[in-house]
Amino acid sequence: MRSARPRRVLIIVENLPSPFDRRVWQEATTLHEAGYRVSIICPTGKGYEKKHEVIDGIHIYRHGLPTEAEGALGYALEYSAALFWEFVLAWRVLLTRGFDVIHACNPPDNIFLIGGFFKLLGKKFLFDHHDINPELYEAKFGRRDFFYRVMLAWERWTFRTADVSIATNESYKRIAVERGGMPAEKVYVVRSGPNLDRLKILPPVPALKEGRTYLVGYVGVMGRQEGIDCLLRAARHIVREKGRTDVHFGLVGGGTELEKMKEYAGELEISEYVTFTGRVPDKEMLEMLNTADVCVNPDVANEMNDKSTMNKIMEYMALGKPIVQFDLTEGRFSAGEASLYARRNDIADLADKITELLDDPERRRRMGEYGRLRVENELEWKYEAPKLLAAYDDLFAAARPDRAAAQEEQTDWKD
Repeated sequence: MRSARPRRVLIIVENLPSPFDRRVWQEATTLHEAGYRVSIICPTGKGYEKKHEVIDGIHIYRHGLPTEAEGALGYALEYSAALFWEFVLAWRVLLTRGFDVIHACNPPDNIFLIGGFFKLLGKKFLFDHHDINPELYEAKFGRRDFFYRVMLAWERWTFRTADVSIATNESYKRIAVERGGMPAEKVYVVRSGPNLDRLKILPPVPALKEGRTYLVGYVGVMGRQEGIDCLLRAARHIVREKGRTDVHFGLVGGGTELEKMKEYAGELEISEYVTFTGRVPDKEMLEMLNTADVCVNPDVANEMNDKSTMNKIMEYMALGKPIVQFDLTEGRFSAGEASLYARRNDIADLADKITELLDDPERRRRMGEYGRLRVENELEWKYEAPKLLAAYDDLFAAARPDRAAAQEEQTDWKD
């Protein structure tokens, strides 16, 4: 019996393992449910050490990395090792399961080297624009030097290689068109909408407040550009300067700055008021956020954060939590009335906005309800999945321009 061969996709992601990376996993499962044959190449990570496994019908191929990068040399080693293993594993997938499309998720922006190579073999290349890398580099290192120009070049070559690109918001789409030179009709906005099957509203766990009245929650990467130092300084302002010893802070997430931030909390004399969980399973993350009275996004105002949509904001909203953050373009677009907005990079105002919400339970309730309804009615992943599939339909339409090519789809296949 002859039947249409399924469309085959190879997703390559370098910075997080699957299925831990929620955007990538939502994309992969959406494609799989739509009949695509999906494979993923990604790094190993805590709890994701298997080099090959199949989860929900999706084949995951993982590789080790020499170190979690910190500094120019560390990034050079990480990126080089990742690129090597991505190339090796892409050949493995090609020779076993096959693929028609490479779906590259940044950072970094060097996966176009693999995509460009396999385009010579007739494959398509889709770029999934998660982070604006030149701005990310500047946010991490505070300079525009030779390596910044390298980031710009990689970005330009990535867009030139891509047949179709997907952006996480309109700001990223403008960069794809204006700086990357992509035709606007080939750039699809697919936001990182939360999945409400995962982000469940649960009863609070009072013990997480460590005997205090209020809990301020945070979830995210403990990296240099995430503003954790700002959150800790705001916590000191609340505890030491405002005398609010009734507030505890629960910070969920791992990263290169975790140990430094623990030390910094000690220097600020607030260690007893801050819990650092490190990277934890969803259950523990959900317990912390469901217990929180207010959730905070401390991303500082810079070019990177102003143009980026932060997953944590929509996760807070999905759980019905009021938010405090600095006033950033995409952050305000996502949260709307679910958030209070402190003056850009003003630590005292961030602290004041947090305590203002803690002292107004009715306002917290209204803001939380608004955020939850916005997710349910506009931002949930189910509204974004059709946009992802439309981008793929465009990609495969371009891949099958004539009848003879279309007839190639009619062949025997088995998974």
